[in-house]
Amino acid sequence: MTKLFGTDGIRGIANVAPMTVESALAIGRATAYICRRHDKRHRIVIGKDTRLSGYMIENALTAGICSMGVDVLLLGPLPTPGIAFTTCSMRADAGIVISASHNPYQDNGIKIFSGTGFKLSDEDEAEIEMLVSTGKINDIRPTAAEVGRATRIDDAIGRYIVFCKNTFPSDMDLEGMKIVLDCANGATYKVAPIIFQELGAEVIAIHNKPNGRNINDACGSQFTDDLKAAVLEHGADLGLAFDGDGDRLIAVDETATEVTGDFLLAICARGMQQAGELKNDKVVITCMSNVGLRQAFDGMGITCPESDVGDRNVLELMIREDAVLGGEQSGHIIFLDHHTTGDGILSALQLVAAMRRPGKPLSELAAVMSQSPQVLINIPVSTKPDLDSLAGYCEAVAAAETELGTAGRVLNRYSGTQAICRVMVEAATDADANRIAGSLAELIRGQIGES
Repeated sequence: MTKLFGTDGIRGIANVAPMTVESALAIGRATAYICRRHDKRHRIVIGKDTRLSGYMIENALTAGICSMGVDVLLLGPLPTPGIAFTTCSMRADAGIVISASHNPYQDNGIKIFSGTGFKLSDEDEAEIEMLVSTGKINDIRPTAAEVGRATRIDDAIGRYIVFCKNTFPSDMDLEGMKIVLDCANGATYKVAPIIFQELGAEVIAIHNKPNGRNINDACGSQFTDDLKAAVLEHGADLGLAFDGDGDRLIAVDETATEVTGDFLLAICARGMQQAGELKNDKVVITCMSNVGLRQAFDGMGITCPESDVGDRNVLELMIREDAVLGGEQSGHIIFLDHHTTGDGILSALQLVAAMRRPGKPLSELAAVMSQSPQVLINIPVSTKPDLDSLAGYCEAVAAAETELGTAGRVLNRYSGTQAICRVMVEAATDADANRIAGSLAELIRGQIGES
């Protein structure tokens, strides 16, 4: 059976399998099929980011869904969490996001939410894969009045704006604050400036003019140089960077220092704890989280169960552990009291609320934790064999771990959404972290690096 779903939906180069029109048509049909489990008219929501290929995939998905007798509600460009919210609020059977998140514009992807706003279950994903790869879906064809229709929802942006604003404390506003927003030329380009302006902030928006090809292009949550420069140029209180589909947040403080997801979690956890909102004094983190975050939580009396990488894994552990806050170093943060998935704009609002309560600048709040020296090297790879099978790899890792002792650690893993191997090393000093990570990266690059 063909494997379609990775750690965050289906992803690949647009117009190359599995992200072809033919595949999207079949995926749309299969998704519609698994939704038709009740005797009523069914509806699936479709939204997208700003990639050029989104139009092509949107039309193929729509045709496939309608051919199965299910109606389509088209939202247009909207952040991934906005599509999850709309799926719930319109009581649709499922929501589909056309996006490759933080990947370059050449890529695209398909994420599917259930009618509850959570990512589709493993069982449903497996059934879609079976229906598509076996061709079974091709034999199910409603006719005449039983086919579906597509309708564009013109007020989807307005609905999501109201939802986001309602997560911000009603006794606060942003009057007197100057905020720079980097919209990554992606799905937040329209909604994010409106939300912060309506709450009273002076907003300077950058990278908010998408053309289909400039999404995530040296901007957004992975590239904060322009945001840092804009914060200093405008004397802003902070800068906020989203990724292409709007489910990540990375901040920049008033001194133009980057504030990663680990710091954001620590700041928001402390604010929620002081307000009596941190249920069970528990925050879910991942294996990539910096040891400094663990130490900060220890000092606050907060337990931090650790999940595998991926917001889906974070969410599953949050539910099992009865936690309301969890997230990743990359800026995926889930506030389960407010939403079912990571939401960059919602996270930004909670961060600003954490600043407004004590009236402190972001740089002061970020002192809640000290980051241990950490180096992350991303290596483009041609294949993804078991890393332990590489010549000399196990010996090199064992030697590194012996040298680091209790002062650091090594964590190497493949990306679940890209052809990349990530080498992460924490050490007592920057020099040690850089040296050990560089050596391990060179070993891996020499054997499976992309030529």
